[in-house]
Formats: sequence, C-alpha cells, structure tokens
Amino acid sequence: MSFRQRAEEEDALAQVQPASEHCGEFEYKRPPFAFGFHTTKGPQTSKGRYAQGKKYVVFYLDLSFIFLLELRRCRMAEGCMMALRYGMVFFNLLFWLGGCGILGVGVWLSVTQGNFATLSSSLPSLSAANLLIAVGTIIMVIGCLGCVGAVKESRPLLLTFFILLLLIFFLEILSIMLFFIYQDEIDHYAQRDLKKGLQLFGTEGNVGLTNAWMIVQTDFRCCGVTNHTDWFEVYNASRVPDSCCLEYSDNCGLDNPGTWWTAPCYERVKDWLNENLVALWIFALCTALTQILGLVFSMTMFCQAVKVETFYA
Repeated sequence: MSFRQRAEEEDALAQVQPASEHCGEFEYKRPPFAFGFHTTKGPQTSKGRYAQGKKYVVFYLDLSFIFLLELRRCRMAEGCMMALRYGMVFFNLLFWLGGCGILGVGVWLSVTQGNFATLSSSLPSLSAANLLIAVGTIIMVIGCLGCVGAVKESRPLLLTFFILLLLIFFLEILSIMLFFIYQDEIDHYAQRDLKKGLQLFGTEGNVGLTNAWMIVQTDFRCCGVTNHTDWFEVYNASRVPDSCCLEYSDNCGLDNPGTWWTAPCYERVKDWLNENLVALWIFALCTALTQILGLVFSMTMFCQAVKVETFYA
C-alpha cells in the first residue's frame, strides 16, 4: 500500500470517529458494537421528538381514562334516573288509584245517602260526600300529572306537579299553625255553629244533618253540643231525640231524663281525638314525608331534563 493510499484511509477513519488525545499521541476509537437497537444516543432533534411523542402518549392515556370515568358515571346516573323514574311512576300510580277510590266513595255517598254527615248549618255543602269528592279529584289530578310527567320526562308536567304539591304542602302547614294559634276562637265558633245546626234537626231537606247527629250521639253516647239541654230550645220542651237514650226505643226521648245520655258530644269528640292524637300525628308525618319525597323526586327529574335538553341544544 502506498503512502498516499494509507493517508486517505486514515482520513476516512477520522471522519467516522473523532480522534482523542492520549499520552501525547492521537488514537482512533472505533464505534462500539451494537446488536439490534443502537446503544448510542441519537441527535438532539431525535431526543426532542421522542419527548414530544411521549407527552402525546401520556395525554391520550389520561384522556381515555377520563372518558372511561365519565362513561361509568353517566351509566350510573342513567341507572339512578331510571330507578327514580320507575319510583315516581309507581308512587303516582298508587296516588292516582287512591284518589279514584276516594272519589268513588264520595260519589256513592252523594247518590245513596244525600248530604251525609253534614253537621254545620252555615256550611251545608261541607258534607262527607262533597269532601271526599273534592279530595279524590285533587289527588287524581296531581297523581296523573306526576305519573305522565315521569314517564315522558316532560318539564311542564313535572313543574306543574311540583308547584301544586308545594302549594298543598304550604296550605297544610299554614292550616295547622292557624289552628293552634286560634284554637279557642275555633272552639267557640264551632260550638255556636253546631248549636245553630240543631235547629234544622228533623226538618225537610236536612236528612244528612239529621243522620249525622243520630250517628254521633249513638256512637259517642252523648247528647247535645255542650249539654243535653241544648235540645230543649229545639223542641221548646223537655225532650231529646231518641238517639240520646241509654236504650234506644221509639219516643224514648219523652221519658224520664234519667234514661238519657248527658255527656256533651263536643267534648266527647275532642276526647276521642286526644286519645288518638299519636296516630293522627303519625299519619300527618307520613303524609308530609310522602309529599317531601314527591317534591324532591319531581325537582330532580326536572333538573335532569333541563340538563339533557341543554346538552343536546
């Protein structure tokens, strides 16, 4: 090999691997042997691209994880809403059926018994039949609104159901508060009105009032509003209806006063209410709890319907 060829070969090796100084002499380092992947670091541009690609991979993994969490949460929310919808439908269906039953009883009393259980002379329309018809109709309307609104997830129906139920709830609370505040005035007015109703006992067109007084005096073993002498002003004589007798018989109210009930009916009814006060409070609390649950469920479904419509808008 000539000197010129050897010099050209050394120049070519120098371009592949730079020389390093060792002990005052220059030696050439051969690149290390690598099998498969290169063990030496690439250029700076390659390292930048590798880091950027790694960031993209991490970002995509985080995004996929968040998507899976949101999907799972949406499925859980959808399941909860489905259970809430079925609960609303079942509750309002029972509510509607109960209203139908109350309305049916009221219509039956109105057709067969007339103005049954009318005690007030100033409010003759306030009979048991009319009260049952009114209450049954209101319950049916509210139950129908809630049931249809839950099935169709209709915002107007759910909002109407919520407003009506909230209005009834506030009216009930207001009535209870006014009753306890004006309890003495209510007692005085009720006794005076009931005494006026005695004047209509047995007259034509007041079958409901007559039947109501006969049932109350027989079941509670009482006579008159505040005393059995309340009937003396009605008959203008010392006599009472036959339902005031200890042992019922025709014209027994004309006999000796010793055979009459003397307890006042107003106080007897109040005592009966006080004895069953716990049951009445339990019934009131259950009714209030049912109404509160209906308010919460209906407003929850209404808000969910608003979110869905806003999302797809």
